[in-house]
Amino acid sequence: MRWALVKVCLAVTAMVVVAFAVPLGLVVQEMASDRAFSNAERQAATIGPTLSITTDPVQLQKAVESTQMGAARRMAVHVPAMGDSAPVEIGQGRAGAHAVGETRRIGRATTASVAGRGSALLQPTALGSGDIAVVEIFVPESEVSNGVATAWVVLAGVGLALIVGSVGVADRLGARLVRPAERLADAAHQLGEGRLGARVPEVGPKELRSAAVAFNAMADQVVGLLANERELAADLSHRLRTPLTVLRLNTASLGDGAAAEQTRAAVEQLEREVDTIIRTAREQRPATGLVGAGAGCDASEVIRDRMDFWSALAEDEGREVRLAGVDRTVRIPVARPELAAALDAMLGNVFRHTREGTPFSVDVHDAGDAVIVLVSDAGPGIADPEAALRRGNDGERDGSTGLGLDIVRRVAESTGGDVRLGRSVLGGTEVRVWIGLDGRTLGGPGGGGRAGRGRRGNRRNRGRA
Repeated sequence: MRWALVKVCLAVTAMVVVAFAVPLGLVVQEMASDRAFSNAERQAATIGPTLSITTDPVQLQKAVESTQMGAARRMAVHVPAMGDSAPVEIGQGRAGAHAVGETRRIGRATTASVAGRGSALLQPTALGSGDIAVVEIFVPESEVSNGVATAWVVLAGVGLALIVGSVGVADRLGARLVRPAERLADAAHQLGEGRLGARVPEVGPKELRSAAVAFNAMADQVVGLLANERELAADLSHRLRTPLTVLRLNTASLGDGAAAEQTRAAVEQLEREVDTIIRTAREQRPATGLVGAGAGCDASEVIRDRMDFWSALAEDEGREVRLAGVDRTVRIPVARPELAAALDAMLGNVFRHTREGTPFSVDVHDAGDAVIVLVSDAGPGIADPEAALRRGNDGERDGSTGLGLDIVRRVAESTGGDVRLGRSVLGGTEVRVWIGLDGRTLGGPGGGGRAGRGRRGNRRNRGRA
């Protein structure tokens, strides 16, 4: 915007300078020419009284030499033949005989060009005998253009000064307009990045001041809404402690056994998750994100641990479970609780939305710059995968909040990866989770790179199947 304003002022000022300076320069040039020829006419008129009295060559020569132009050898007198006397030429004539004759014929002053030197003014003068003599005054080119070059230089300097001045003024005005807009854009970026304290100084033109006031009011409202949301999340999570306390007390009466231990472990984990939610809401920090360098977890170990938990329920429901790719260490930049929550969300969907006895599998693939986790089942599949990935979309199914796959998506995107839903080799749904290992967005625009790897993953998966 700033440079656009400068360019507009530059173009307008340049047109104004050209529109006024060029005609003014031409006027100055014309005035210099008129001044030179007017002076020549006055000089030609000085010899007129002498010609009206005598045409004697000696007297005319003396009269010509006594004038300024005659002394400078720039005056000539052309006297025609009268009676028996021959034509008389006084001084150094530069105009041709044809031009002299034409001037004598038309009876008014004319000019004739002198090649490479200038011009000659031919002034007709009446003699006492009634004939017409022609007085010639030579006007050199330097006299015709005297002061013209200086005038052009002055006009060019003035025009350049006007252009530079207008550009400077336009730049200052542009800065006054652009800087508040830049501050507004910078504050919007900061707010979008999560820095909720970003505000805009309410300065500048009236319109930008109004925009700054509106932005600051919006930022304050966003902060208030987020604070209310955090408090609400903390309060709702805190309400879960009462039924959790009842569950924990009830598990004490279950006695010993694998099922009782798993139930108590599940209740303890649920209490920890509720505490984590409350602390996260109070501390005003995101629940997921990239972890520091060297941190993270072993995906294989976490998957084996969670499969130990879910396998008991799978055995009760008669589900066949296949686990592959977890026999070696696979480090990923995701905290253990976050990966466990994502796995629980995917496996919980399998148990919740497929019939008992439906088999499922969990595969882990190391793709070099990414780790791929595949959760597949032989259920009915998902009719609209894109809608299923939208946060809060429960598909009008009982027992679904529409947040499980969103948890998985946020974990994957925190590493630069993503989540894809498709048809599994078992015939049902396949949830494909890409977890980046270097924090870069995997694949090109539109996920082209990921799609290529996905096809290879399918072929590898089919081979194992």
